[in-house]
Amino acid sequence: MKITKLTLYPVPPRWMFLKIETDEGVSGWGEPVVEGKADTVAACVREMEPYLLRRDPRRIEDLWQVLYRGAFYRGGPIISSAISGVEQALWDIKGKYCGLPVYEFLGGACRETVRVYSWIGGDRPDDVGRAALAEKERGFCAVKMNATEEMAYIDDFSKIRAACRRVEAIRESCGEDFGIAVDFHGRVHKSMAKVLAKELEPYHLMFIEEPVLSENYEALRGIAAHCSAPIALGERLFTRWDFKKIFEQGIVGVIQPDLSHAGGILECRKIAAMAEAYDTAVAPHCPLGPIALAACLQLDACTPNVFIQEQSLRIHYNQGGDLLDYLADPKVFDYRDGSVKIPSAPGLGIEIDEEKVKEAAKKGHNWKNPVWRNADGTVAEW
Repeated sequence: MKITKLTLYPVPPRWMFLKIETDEGVSGWGEPVVEGKADTVAACVREMEPYLLRRDPRRIEDLWQVLYRGAFYRGGPIISSAISGVEQALWDIKGKYCGLPVYEFLGGACRETVRVYSWIGGDRPDDVGRAALAEKERGFCAVKMNATEEMAYIDDFSKIRAACRRVEAIRESCGEDFGIAVDFHGRVHKSMAKVLAKELEPYHLMFIEEPVLSENYEALRGIAAHCSAPIALGERLFTRWDFKKIFEQGIVGVIQPDLSHAGGILECRKIAAMAEAYDTAVAPHCPLGPIALAACLQLDACTPNVFIQEQSLRIHYNQGGDLLDYLADPKVFDYRDGSVKIPSAPGLGIEIDEEKVKEAAKKGHNWKNPVWRNADGTVAEW
């Protein structure tokens, strides 16, 4: 079997799909994208194409090593995301060729379902109590929300109080056993992050996410001293070598590798195994499309320290397209009682509606995150 063709499809709201075809008629799908840099990742995939054409797609580890180590410069969001999408598609091909879901190649399933959470609110959360209750009534048992708007290095306590009021509204409307995750989004600097983490302590959060930027990981110890909620981190880390320094700190309780950014399915399985050795939980990051989620669920199936899965249904970014829109069978993501069933069909377990993808790709997208500024005009973290 040889790879014959790679085709990229930019589809709304902000995703990039990749189809890899072979000379035996078996094809696979991946999702190589960096949100806001889709065209850049697409160009990187095209640069990798000569290393893939006429190669056996079943040699996934070898092709990964060629794409990663075969170039002098490696890692980072663009290269790692391009490799991730290619690798997902290769697993999809291998699974379909052998008639097995991907998780069967990675040790087999250790669960039938995995817990999931929903997003509520946007970059400026409002009325989250009612939104959380709506998700609970749909059957979800956990949500995640952004903590704050823009925040200066040292800022007013009123912003801290407002964040706490929003979390309190969720706790009051949904009860003490409802999971609440608060995403600091790396937009809170370490001095204010300590204050916010401490003030959120009474609400018994499921986790706090990116209390500071990943590159400021040395600040995590001071933040952890002010709260008992698990600290989650990892959506902006790429490959096991980035995660290594986080594990060595022994502070982060939840890692969040993104299977479309961190190197793909097998690489994230290796990262999860490292996490297990450090007694750390895994909650794969996935505010993306159906192919990325399908890849995550294959990882979740065979990874015992996964405890919850992010998914993007009705997330505030999804304007012009949503999670289920490009699937031939939207029921494949069977949400029930706050969990989703692991797809068991060969490959990634989903079937893409290719005609709909082609039609959507004619429109494409040019999604960019906003640029925020503080009151004094300085650029704020988004």
